[in-house]
Amino acid sequence: MPISRNTAGSVVVVGALGLTLTALVYPAMLGVQTVSSDPSRIVASTQYGPLTEGDRDFVVKVRSAGLWEYPLGELAVQKGSTPEMREAGKHLVVGHAGLDELCRKIAPQLNITLPNRATPQQEQFVQTSAAESGKQFDTTAANIMRVTHGQIFPAIAKIRATTRNTLVRQLADLANDTVLDHITVLERTGVVNFDQVNFQQTTPPKLPKDQVTPPAPQPGAPIVVLTQRPDLNINTASPTPSPAAG
Repeated sequence: MPISRNTAGSVVVVGALGLTLTALVYPAMLGVQTVSSDPSRIVASTQYGPLTEGDRDFVVKVRSAGLWEYPLGELAVQKGSTPEMREAGKHLVVGHAGLDELCRKIAPQLNITLPNRATPQQEQFVQTSAAESGKQFDTTAANIMRVTHGQIFPAIAKIRATTRNTLVRQLADLANDTVLDHITVLERTGVVNFDQVNFQQTTPPKLPKDQVTPPAPQPGAPIVVLTQRPDLNINTASPTPSPAAG
């Protein structure tokens, strides 16, 4: 089933994205912001180990990430102005299809409800990128995704190091490989502004909860599936390091 491309709500984007990214809207952490003061609080006991607030939020965040990065990856394949950008798009599509498949497999086993749409902020990221073309599209899309991947990467490591749930641990393993692969191919595009990205990763804005939380699925609605693309012939595990500068 194709994923929804509609946008719920609106998010203010400050200015246009220039090559220096001075006007890039600062992405907040992907998916649902943890509302509990104690993410280690156990919310369920399962045959796979205890499930904490943090574990549950992580599964939802991975699912939510795929609901916007997969279509943005498709856009990169179609609109990327360089082979490197189009290659990055392929990795995004394949990587998030794999993560989504695992999310959909483990969620019922852990009694976790998955969203069918990304957050309004994440959907705005797709709209912002889609409005650009040529080199400007590459710059806009690559830097938005490099910021968001840089933000979720430490969160994956924390979940992997602390979770006592074997299914969540399995998802964290796959997410670690996939996100590292995506960071690597995005950097190979040559358009990542590292100074700006590093600043934005560490100073996200305080956004309203409704902008960074995926809406609940409609009762009885079929779950959205991110289509596997074996035809792209992409491996998203153990990426080759980027070549050294100079």
